[in-house]
Amino acid sequence: MAKLIKPHTGGLTRRRFMSTTAATGAAAALGASVWGGRAQAQQKRGGTLRVAKGHGQTTDTLNPGTYENGYMLALSYGIHGFLTGVGRDGSIEPELAESWEASPDAKTWRFKLRSGVTFHSGKTLTAEDVVASINFHRGEDSTSAAKPLLSSIIDISADGDTVVFTLDAGSADFPFTFTDYHLAILPVKDGEVDWRSGDGCGPYKLVNFQPGVSTSFARNTDDWNQNRGWFDEVEMLAIVDLNARTTALISGDVHAIDKLDLKTVGLMERNQNLSIRSVAGNQHYTFAMSCNKDPFTDVNVRLALKHAINREELVEKILFGYGSVGNDHPIGRGQRFYNDEMPQTTYDPDKARHYLKKAGMDGLSVEVAAADAAFPGAVDAAVLYQNAAKEAGIDMKVARKPNDGYWSDVWMKHPFSAVYWGGRAVEDAMFTTAYRSGAAWNDTFWENERFDELLVKARAELDEAKRREMYYEMQLIVNQDGGAVIPMFANYVFATNEDLVTGDTFSSHWDMDGERWMERWSFA
Repeated sequence: MAKLIKPHTGGLTRRRFMSTTAATGAAAALGASVWGGRAQAQQKRGGTLRVAKGHGQTTDTLNPGTYENGYMLALSYGIHGFLTGVGRDGSIEPELAESWEASPDAKTWRFKLRSGVTFHSGKTLTAEDVVASINFHRGEDSTSAAKPLLSSIIDISADGDTVVFTLDAGSADFPFTFTDYHLAILPVKDGEVDWRSGDGCGPYKLVNFQPGVSTSFARNTDDWNQNRGWFDEVEMLAIVDLNARTTALISGDVHAIDKLDLKTVGLMERNQNLSIRSVAGNQHYTFAMSCNKDPFTDVNVRLALKHAINREELVEKILFGYGSVGNDHPIGRGQRFYNDEMPQTTYDPDKARHYLKKAGMDGLSVEVAAADAAFPGAVDAAVLYQNAAKEAGIDMKVARKPNDGYWSDVWMKHPFSAVYWGGRAVEDAMFTTAYRSGAAWNDTFWENERFDELLVKARAELDEAKRREMYYEMQLIVNQDGGAVIPMFANYVFATNEDLVTGDTFSSHWDMDGERWMERWSFA
């Protein structure tokens, strides 16, 4: 039985610091502690937190299957409860499920629910709510981004206070599945899952939601976990414009922002009222080619474009050193099965020309779409790509798109576009979400039979050495055949003012402390 019951913990600090960490250390216990030779500030309840996010668009909805940006991710974790969560050290933690156990072949999993949990409306959480919430993403007509994560489930049933999942094959990382921000546990109302009201069982109640503008929250005083949700109120603003977001922080209008202007981080460091945080994780920036549209149907064209980008230049000029070179696959260096034996794809105009000739081309003309909504500096990155590609005989035009509506109107619609991915806590989740044939968020429309076969086998393999072998091969396949140019892994760089107590260790699988800032941080 894999029984996991852990207290929610987190070290505290008010002092200004610059940290770059993979967030692998365990968090310190709550309360006063010593860091860097100074006593850290105690957390306290109260106050109104205001945060500006570089995400959010007018097309956002409260339907959890549609969440597609960091703004909605933070909203989801703020108001909803989840069966499991990811701790600051990357480990799996119990949430609404207080424990779980698996059969020896990992094909049957039983999750025991925590007692005494209520939704904001006062309704008591039941196993039936969990079954309906997960099935909401599994229906034949479902377009939920989480649908591929649940494809191995053949049956879900309620057994008293326990939810039983039966899989078509073993899944070693199955409890991690339910940490996905789409898989919020919602109340059943009139026989259907109620997502429209925003009713949840998370640390905050939804007060007002204006898509693409702002969202306000109030503390859930009846939360089952009284060791989180420290603010009385929270206001989250969608400010995609980088200058406006930075100005809001410096002027004191907000307490924290994400996606800093890396060109001005050095100046911001001089401000004694601010703390700059840099966290290395699985976030990566990509240029996605639609493998179902010419010329990207030809793997030689894809390889040519992979050798036509100067990765080191992008890390230097777009990330300003706050990141590392990518190798055209989405697995981060800190992940368990990262392939450290694979050759690095390099900027090589001659090799790019070689692949174009194999495709029967003397040159290539393509258009890449970009907006800063894709990632900070995406337009500049596309221009750098354009200039580097010239040396390989590639005429690349940069189409600058509006920030608002980028994820609904450009992503997965334009055949070549800039994209950011926050990564996932485990390899299976990342590959299943974005690389499996037919997945809703497979933004390159790439299909590879061998990859799909390995994906299923690796998920069910309980022998670590054999799983590693499979994941190594999968990364190589994506590198050589896939439609994603992944030139860089970007640190999460965000800033807070001195009023906030955040801890000195942060989750690294999503931005801003795993987007759990609303529940973990407080005023001093």
